[in-house]
Amino acid sequence: MSRLDETFRRLRARGERALVPYFTAGDPSLADTRRLVVEAAHRGADVVELGVPFSDPLADGPVVQRAGTRALAAGASVPRVLETVAALRAETDVPLVLLTYYNPVLAFGLKAFARTSVDAGVDGAIVVDMPPEESEPLASEAAAAGLDLVYMAAPTSTPPRVRLIAKKSRGFIYAVSLTGVTGERQELPADMATQIGAIRRVTTMPVCVGFGISTPGQVAAVGRVADGAIVGSAIVRLVEARAGSPSLVDDVGKFIAELKAPLREPLATSAVRARR
Repeated sequence: MSRLDETFRRLRARGERALVPYFTAGDPSLADTRRLVVEAAHRGADVVELGVPFSDPLADGPVVQRAGTRALAAGASVPRVLETVAALRAETDVPLVLLTYYNPVLAFGLKAFARTSVDAGVDGAIVVDMPPEESEPLASEAAAAGLDLVYMAAPTSTPPRVRLIAKKSRGFIYAVSLTGVTGERQELPADMATQIGAIRRVTTMPVCVGFGISTPGQVAAVGRVADGAIVGSAIVRLVEARAGSPSLVDDVGKFIAELKAPLREPLATSAVRARR
């Protein structure tokens, strides 16, 4: 059983849902990323996504794009991100999932990426622009190395594609809540529960929802229908605002604790608070 499988099994047994915070690796520095991940795990993060900075991040909104630009300028790269993961493994056993684009993986080498990632302590990878229909070259290397590939299901995914994503995903399924790029939204999509229901009809694999989730109330609403909530831009924006401040790690940790709190509550209680 992988670290991701074990985490979701444990959460389900406790009646909890997962909080999955996202950090752009290397923003404001890789040393800060390491401290932020450790603090996130301490404050309740169940899985951590680490974004690998890329020069053409087509799915990222302006907040994450700025973070990626800063991280690249500071020298972040696939090898350095993996070195950071290896260092993190001496401090935390929280599952770590890389979010990347296919070009950096291809440049690194498919087999080398899968094996080096696992050796460093990476548990899974989300390759944003890799269609499941074209994923076999990397998927075969990932399976051989023991790296879980997590696929994204969009609101526009057809039933056959949802079935294919469910068949191929390992660890969990990433349900993209809306069409468009990452970024904070005032409201969650009205049809989110319908989208999650369509996924649940074809698999028992955990489903985590991302894109547009930024507040404890929104996290609580996601927890009513899904196994986890992924929060990215709101955290990255806070990192941007606090960069260089002595309170950076603590401020981000407090926010993560606030986001996790409703996911620890019984579903009925979360539902009441989400409507407030």
